[in-house]
Amino acid sequence: MKLNRRVLLGALALCSLSLAACGGKVDESKKESNKETGSEQVYNFIERQEMPTADPSLATDEVSFNTINNVYEGIYRLDKDNRSQPAGAAEMAEVSEDGLTYKVKLREDAKWSDGQSVKAEDYVFSWQRTVDPATASEYAYIFEAVKNAGKITKGELKKEELGIKAIGDYELEITLEKVTPFFDYLLALPNYFPQRKDIVEKFGKDYTVKSENAVYNGPFVLEDFDGPGSDTNWKYVKNDNYWDKETVKLEKINVDVVKEAPTALNLFQDGQADDTYLSGELAQQMKEDPNYLTLKLASTFYLESNQQDEKSPFRNANLRKAISYAIDREALVTQILANGSTVPKGLVPADFVFDPKNNEDFTKEAKDVVSHDVKKAKEYWDKAKKELGISSLEFDLLVDDTANAKKMSEYLQGALSEALPGMKLTVSSVPFSVRLDRMSKGDFQIATSGWFADYADPSSFLDLFVTDNSYNRGHYSNEKYDALVKSASTTNANKPEERWQDMLDAEKVIMDDQGVIPVFQAAEARLRAEKVKNVVNHSTGAKYDYKWAYIE
Repeated sequence: MKLNRRVLLGALALCSLSLAACGGKVDESKKESNKETGSEQVYNFIERQEMPTADPSLATDEVSFNTINNVYEGIYRLDKDNRSQPAGAAEMAEVSEDGLTYKVKLREDAKWSDGQSVKAEDYVFSWQRTVDPATASEYAYIFEAVKNAGKITKGELKKEELGIKAIGDYELEITLEKVTPFFDYLLALPNYFPQRKDIVEKFGKDYTVKSENAVYNGPFVLEDFDGPGSDTNWKYVKNDNYWDKETVKLEKINVDVVKEAPTALNLFQDGQADDTYLSGELAQQMKEDPNYLTLKLASTFYLESNQQDEKSPFRNANLRKAISYAIDREALVTQILANGSTVPKGLVPADFVFDPKNNEDFTKEAKDVVSHDVKKAKEYWDKAKKELGISSLEFDLLVDDTANAKKMSEYLQGALSEALPGMKLTVSSVPFSVRLDRMSKGDFQIATSGWFADYADPSSFLDLFVTDNSYNRGHYSNEKYDALVKSASTTNANKPEERWQDMLDAEKVIMDDQGVIPVFQAAEARLRAEKVKNVVNHSTGAKYDYKWAYIE
């Protein structure tokens, strides 16, 4: 079955190279088959890159989050309005007056895909596994709201001292380190989902490497996944042991990785895909199509430079500012990406979070302006060359091997060399999982990276770039920035106005430094067949939820 699907996609990829030669046709029997599977609640989805991991403790990326969110389930699940609702929990948690203790009653009818009950100990084990330094989870920091998590990840305490304990089989008591206004959102994040100890121990290093090396407690189970970072198609199949299976209408979701946008478009037009991304000129060409939609995302893409080495030229703020001023972001989003993405205001995206006092957009109050100014770019470049003692600079840009990433890198090559004489940019285009791995290891000079908000709060972005954060792959460091972010999460955690000001001030510090260089605020242009109904798109956390979707 899997082999046949790959053969079909290969044939269609060849057709995409020459529609005239192929006549834009596909096998009529396949078309008829698709009509039949449509009535059988089968949804065919095009993904643009491979899945780096199916492990809830290791996931940090969009593709992995989407998968885990649909084949697992945590205490809460986000609804269509991005609000946390009971899922693995029988009801909303009981919270103590001081906001530090959460008592959670779990539903007793929740099952794993092998029929075993989901129990409190599965959450305890999962959370402890993620914060355990031995697991090397880059996302362990997301648990720092939980008591002792920070000390455990630093190796100062044992994982058993994490602020979560099972009270019987179906009740949890969670103790927080600090008041956390967005904790309900965290309880709906894939990293907070349960895992079975016996399954993790049974498969060891091969846990989740293949779909059969795990059990699932979500609306679907993962099937035909054969390897992180390499497999190009997999399936979500309805989980008959899911407690709310009557709500789930889709029987199967076929996911295929197609990196060439023209090929993906052909698959959609030929009836082989029900949902696909668009990029560049294709997004512009298809805007009048009735199946066209734009998904607005709480996501910022940026250039992250490697500042770890003391001799790194990217430690020079004037160099980073020169690069930033040389980028014409308006031209990039309208002429190159052309998918609804917008010019960023700063690190924190616009239309995402609002002042608790006056409901003003964070970006308006932060007054960040990343702009295109060739004159200023040259001035900062001259300052940087003098301070660094150089007359020219050549460096490599690490990017994904997707169509959009390649086009953006070509634009940046031209823009920087034209605006900054003596600067030369080479490009390394690699698979998504390879880029993540190289950045984690510090094997890059400058890279395109991005962040999709986990929850609706500025800290989802600002926490990333404190000095010791594992996701701060460029090792940007500023003591004032660190102090402001810490104040927002500790001293002023329970003072909304003071906390908000801390975050505005932190944003100003990192943008004055151009510690990371915002390039665009992401949106996604897609074609989704009219027959596909009720796919829930989240602006934070995991992007897609298929629990309520169906084929009309």
